[in-house]
Amino acid sequence: MPRSARPLLAVLTVIAGVQGIALIGYAVYDIVQGLRLGLTGPDEVSNLPGLILQIVIFAVLGVASIAIAAGWWRAKYAARAPFIVAQLLALVVGFPLAQGSGSLQFAVGVALVVVGITGITVALLPPVTRAIVRD
Repeated sequence: MPRSARPLLAVLTVIAGVQGIALIGYAVYDIVQGLRLGLTGPDEVSNLPGLILQIVIFAVLGVASIAIAAGWWRAKYAARAPFIVAQLLALVVGFPLAQGSGSLQFAVGVALVVVGITGITVALLPPVTRAIVRD
């Protein structure tokens, strides 16, 4: 593996790892809020199966992001495609949040956009491609 790729792979590992931890953290937060406050909101969107599905989705995505981080750390080619899809999803969520009215929404949205663009850019750099493609 080229030496120039190791720091880039470390950046990708950190991005995917932090995203995974954040997603799992959000799943835990949903569990705590569900137990503490119960089901709140309109009946159409606030029901037990919906809450369970949301928790499972965030937990699975978090575990998958951590697996992607491990793939980047080991310079595996298979880490790139799911990582780029995850960054595209971050952009899809981040742009509307960045246009939101609240300061927290704005900050989270901008962070998602910056991290998503950075992740995609670094993942497609030639040194990273050379490091993960083996003949």
